[in-house]
Amino acid sequence: MRDGSPPAGAGEYRALSRLISRIENHPGAAASIIADLWSRTGRARRVGLTGAPGVGKSTLADQLITAARDGGLTVAVIAVDPSSPFSGGAILGDRVRMVRHSGDPGVYIRSMAARAHLGGLAAATRDVAYVLEAFAFDLILVETVGVGQSELEIMRLADTVVVVTAPGFGDAVQTLKAGILEIADVLVVNKADRPGAKETVMQLREMRRLVPHHDAWDVPVVETTASTGAGVADVWEAIRRHGEHLRTSGELEARRGRRAEREVLALVEAALASRVRATVHDRGEPAELLARAKRHEADPHSTAKAILERLIPPEGR
Repeated sequence: MRDGSPPAGAGEYRALSRLISRIENHPGAAASIIADLWSRTGRARRVGLTGAPGVGKSTLADQLITAARDGGLTVAVIAVDPSSPFSGGAILGDRVRMVRHSGDPGVYIRSMAARAHLGGLAAATRDVAYVLEAFAFDLILVETVGVGQSELEIMRLADTVVVVTAPGFGDAVQTLKAGILEIADVLVVNKADRPGAKETVMQLREMRRLVPHHDAWDVPVVETTASTGAGVADVWEAIRRHGEHLRTSGELEARRGRRAEREVLALVEAALASRVRATVHDRGEPAELLARAKRHEADPHSTAKAILERLIPPEGR
């Protein structure tokens, strides 16, 4: 833990913002940026905050920033917002609920538009997280857009995943049953001052018993009323305990190893897909095979197999 001093001056914050904008607006620039910064990454703690829209994720994030700062940690927040259908930009901007931290030099908040990317995260979130690590923040808090089960992608980005729900949200528990419960390292029932909170907690605790966690961690269910700060200290303690569990069990290294493997394979697949599309739309036999499929003269499976055999001969696979 550092002494809570800012990881960067105002000038460096401007440089940080410019780097993030380059990654968002020019994805091809990410490779060189990350390569240049790589030796400075890997030391920050990543915490993901996810759940259905309206459960109070932003309010809880605001309170967690305060808890982290009180503990002497510097904090960077990636708030992934829904996109405007007209401009493609983030609708909620820099999250009005976190604005009180804007004058704190130990806090950096960045909103990112989800745009057309599925999974609750913006396409550039992964690379932006590395940039924030390189700028020496102690904690990186990633708040997802809030779209339900498709937010499973946060598991591939964060060290600790906090799943938030609230009473009175009808299908909130049903959504968790559908699969998102399995990714939770900490479960939070926010707005616990509302009717039905105790029942929601009981349901989650029962469901937790039916879905064993994958690394022997006993997932806590924490009640909060983030608007008043009630229960936030318990959430922060649960996050701290999970971090200690990850370190002592060796799971932190294992998770980060799996993350690296997935990221490399995803980048390889994306690059190969781009090259294949360019090749089959260019000229030669692959392009003619595709044209035959477009004319309904060949089925998609046979066409795909034939194109693959032309591009990568069997002995090369």
